[in-house]
Amino acid sequence: MRVSFIIGYGVPKFSILLRPHGSCYLCRPMCSSSTSALTTSQKPRTSLFLRPPTHSATLSDLQKWQNWAKNLASSVGSTFVDLDNGPDSTLLRRELKWLVEDVTEDGSISAEQQRNIRLRVSLEELYKLWKQRIEERRPFQYIVGCEHWRDLVLCVEEGVLIPRPETEKLVDLVADVVSDNQGLREGLWADMGTGTGAIAIGIGMILRSYGRIIATDLSPLAVGVATFNVQRHGLQDVIEIRQGSWFEPLKDVEGKLAGIVSNPPYIPSDHISGLQAEVGRHEPKMALDGGVNGMNDLLHLCKGAASMLKPGGFLAFETNGEKQCKHLVEYMETNAGGIFCDVNLVPDFAGVHRFVTAFHK
Repeated sequence: MRVSFIIGYGVPKFSILLRPHGSCYLCRPMCSSSTSALTTSQKPRTSLFLRPPTHSATLSDLQKWQNWAKNLASSVGSTFVDLDNGPDSTLLRRELKWLVEDVTEDGSISAEQQRNIRLRVSLEELYKLWKQRIEERRPFQYIVGCEHWRDLVLCVEEGVLIPRPETEKLVDLVADVVSDNQGLREGLWADMGTGTGAIAIGIGMILRSYGRIIATDLSPLAVGVATFNVQRHGLQDVIEIRQGSWFEPLKDVEGKLAGIVSNPPYIPSDHISGLQAEVGRHEPKMALDGGVNGMNDLLHLCKGAASMLKPGGFLAFETNGEKQCKHLVEYMETNAGGIFCDVNLVPDFAGVHRFVTAFHK
């Protein structure tokens, strides 16, 4: 059981995630992809746990680094918590343990190891990475290059939003509606602003060979990361990645979508500066900033969904909380021309209304 610090905004500080160990990591061989994004995407960095152990260090040198890293983590105390609700020393030491698991061939540093220990990065790089985590507040997920989300291990890259555990609910919502609706289960879905591809992959695991998904993102880097993750999970025949802004890459499927899901930018612009350092300094502003009241992209998606969904189609959007949820529901019920029905507010795992769902009439 992995207890991970989730650098979020208005979400719980700690979340429980499953972390596979050693041979449990998903290591599917890479294969060619049918996605249309390969010519425009940027190739992502390889996550630490996927790199070959081509480096080595003596046990004493590695223990010296580990003691230095523990002392650096301990020196933080509650400073980051007091500053911006960041990680404390206890969590940082836990992250250090996970870093050791990812960079060592055997997943640990043991006194019984009398030989050089094989590493996936150099010892010099380890010092650099941990200094970045503490001194620059670089997110741990960017340090190791992956995040554990649902039962997936997703590669992540600085410049692409780190998937949060509360977003897993979007996949659950889709699972519920397709369970007894063949038309939705076998239809074409869209994940708007896919980032790492987390939502699309989660839904792809449910639809499998029955339906298809088009996942879009404006960022070439996000397209590259999502393409890589789709290939690793063997879903390239189910999920197509397209680059572009919101509905622009979907003109050929207007009125044909069975469902639309999205976790769009929804942080009000003047709240960005007050986010945790891990978020505000390092995660892409384009994936966070939703305009003056955080509603710009949510309303744009809602308006576009009216023409993109087929009759009976389903939508599910994540928001910043109850105020935005109510605003979106009010728009759907009073300003959308009566196109939507069964509009609902759905709470997240903490009981906060965070999601809005609806059907196209």
